[in-house]
Amino acid sequence: MSLEVVAAVIERSDRRLLIGQRRSHDTSPLKWEFPGGKVEPGESAVEALARVEYDYPDRGTVMVSFFAAAIAAAELRPTAFRQIAWVLPRELGQYDFLPANARLVAELATGRLKPADILASPAGGPGLSGQ
Repeated sequence: MSLEVVAAVIERSDRRLLIGQRRSHDTSPLKWEFPGGKVEPGESAVEALARVEYDYPDRGTVMVSFFAAAIAAAELRPTAFRQIAWVLPRELGQYDFLPANARLVAELATGRLKPADILASPAGGPGLSGQ
């Protein structure tokens, strides 16, 4: 059985990306991730532009759909996270990300993929289709 999750790659005008750190009592405590959540029964991931699958040894397959997103310049509060950070793509490797985010993190950190590429590409965007 697999779990479907969506995650947003949110980029500010200064090229920094929004990431969040899980709380200490969450599953995978204190790991970093892109903001998002589970796809509930009956919901659609049709708008997903890139997909990555990762098999967690203790939880089975997780299907992650990454979306590029823009947000208004409002102050964010880390209500679902221990803390949030705005980081440059090249700084992503300094954070302990969830394993399911590893491939996207590597693509963004090395510049092989830009957040705008996720938005502009068809499903399974460059460098993210398959395993």
